[in-house]
Amino acid sequence: MLVGMTEWIGAAEAAERLGIKQASLYAYVSRGVLERRRAAGSRESLFDAGEIARLARKGRPRRAPAGAQLVIESSLTEITGDRLRFRGHDAIGLARRQTFEQVAALLWTGALEPEDPPAWQATPQALAAGTAAQAALPASTLPLERLQVIVPALAATDPLRLHLDRSAVMAAGRALIAGMAGSLSGGLAGASGAGSIARRLTQALRPARLSESLVGAVQTALVLLADHELAASTLAARVAASVRADPYAVVATGLGAVGGALHGGAALGAEVMLGSAADPADAPRVVGDLLRRGERIPGFGHFVYKSGDPRAVLLLQVIAEHAPDSPRLAVARAVLAEVHRRALPEPNIDFALATLAGVAGMVPGAGEAIFAVARTAGWIAHAMEEYDRNAPIRPRGIYTGPVAES
Repeated sequence: MLVGMTEWIGAAEAAERLGIKQASLYAYVSRGVLERRRAAGSRESLFDAGEIARLARKGRPRRAPAGAQLVIESSLTEITGDRLRFRGHDAIGLARRQTFEQVAALLWTGALEPEDPPAWQATPQALAAGTAAQAALPASTLPLERLQVIVPALAATDPLRLHLDRSAVMAAGRALIAGMAGSLSGGLAGASGAGSIARRLTQALRPARLSESLVGAVQTALVLLADHELAASTLAARVAASVRADPYAVVATGLGAVGGALHGGAALGAEVMLGSAADPADAPRVVGDLLRRGERIPGFGHFVYKSGDPRAVLLLQVIAEHAPDSPRLAVARAVLAEVHRRALPEPNIDFALATLAGVAGMVPGAGEAIFAVARTAGWIAHAMEEYDRNAPIRPRGIYTGPVAES
């Protein structure tokens, strides 16, 4: 294809001219070795034939530069600059207008509004198993740790979990998420049956009297966190799905990674930080103590968003609308002001989640539980892409150990 004086060729031909696989070609794109463009009105990738020829003459890079990434094509989530889109829809706009269930349907099917929305319900047997699985856990066990034992218990009650066609996986996803929210409540009335996932999860994490504005804030958080491209937990989930692990095993794999301190577990660190400030006057001490110990300020800065996390901006706005006079919101604002005074990075979604948990008076660890339940929708969507792809993800390592003796 000639456009102006440039010849554009498809991915298969570009890979053939370089003598590499298409996966390696896309790895070159990720590493900045090659540039690509999209064909008008199509998702097809095109490459500059001249650039391909120059690279072929130069020879292939022998080793990936620092920070090289595994590249997986996906039609689910796009992050460009400081914009996040789910299947082409602006995620911030979705969080203002749509429910978590609708956005999960968008990720799973490509459509926001199912003609006949199915119920999101777990069976009584699943809820009983998820609740019983927690019986031996200490009372202080955090919600995410509870979810890590709940999900295998839910799986044991689903005899159809190994059916991997799309309709069966979506049905399992709805039942699984409903079971996660319901089982966290330990059978608490109102949290295991009717109402939205946001309402049930809020009831489980804050057993006191609910308010509609609080449920709305949790709803916003769930939508904002439903997916985020190939975050660590999502990559782990995709690897599991690529070898035909069932949806429950995929989610269990994601839960194992999401609690890391550099991932969803950062919300817990931010909760602890905010909780250590009794009032706004404590903010300089709290931030200063962390810096003196050489520690990161949890909930600030982001690997992707260099100018600020748009998810945090929206969620903090919603929290302020929910409880403008909250003493815990005042503390969060004082920490923000102190961080800005020191010219540190902008807040991210983990800080906003921690603020929500503190303002709402939720149980410790509520923020990372909201993160995990929300991201389950994304893990299921990525699993369906892998089931369709039907090929294991098998990266190769570069051996750096001792040379074998001859």
